[in-house]
Amino acid sequence: MTNQMFEKVQKALETIRPYLMADGGDVELVNVSDEGIVEVRLTGACSDCPMSQMTLRAGVERALIREIPGIRRVEAVN
Repeated sequence: MTNQMFEKVQKALETIRPYLMADGGDVELVNVSDEGIVEVRLTGACSDCPMSQMTLRAGVERALIREIPGIRRVEAVN
């Protein structure tokens, strides 16, 4: 992973973060692989929310894939 790609993902997450924080949650960037796999940690209310997988796919993943060429998937890690 390049620092530039990590920074692009971090910047894109900043646009998503206010929506998560409005519900008491947040997202932390863990890693971006050379294959375009982004690893994030959902925190706060998002960490144990039953809808967190939907938030991850429909919100976080969709936004990152739309904003950053080369991103293929977003995975939640503990």
